[in-house]
Amino acid sequence: QVRGLCGTYNWDQRDEFATPMGDVETSVTAFANKYRVSPDCPVLSPVPFEPCSTYAPQRELAAAACAILHSASFQ
Repeated sequence: QVRGLCGTYNWDQRDEFATPMGDVETSVTAFANKYRVSPDCPVLSPVPFEPCSTYAPQRELAAAACAILHSASFQ
């Protein structure tokens, strides 16, 4: 059984944002904030940001990681 950041894979999108506490968040930022492992991690604001421009130096690394997730192994 898969939960949390990986989703539930039960074809019910209403429970994809299940938190470690068992509740279900309705926004991406609220969901991500529940997974903060340290008080030193910044709290995300509800204002969307553009990750490609914010983290431009990491774009190549992200593309390589996404290629793995889009490979035949994960189909």
